[in-house]
Amino acid sequence: MMKRLECEISGRVQLVMYRDFAQRKAQSLGLVGTVENLENGNVYVVAEGEEESLRRFLEDLKKGPLFARVTNVEEKWLEPTREFKNFSVIYYGRR
Repeated sequence: MMKRLECEISGRVQLVMYRDFAQRKAQSLGLVGTVENLENGNVYVVAEGEEESLRRFLEDLKKGPLFARVTNVEEKWLEPTREFKNFSVIYYGRR
């Protein structure tokens, strides 16, 4: 069943390749969506795909890449909007 997962990840998640990590994991699971740094130091992820793949992705997000230290993941499960074609990184000023 298709679902949408929105997460705000906090901890040491910027300047540690977290967005690249999230993009690679999402692509390997066949997910679409976006990942971006927030001004408050957190990372925000929106992903859509099969629920089982999203649950695996969520576990990856909770761990993060090697130099990250995830302290919290706020997750929201929603119905998919099907607005995405791939999984991409949003860079500051490119929204």
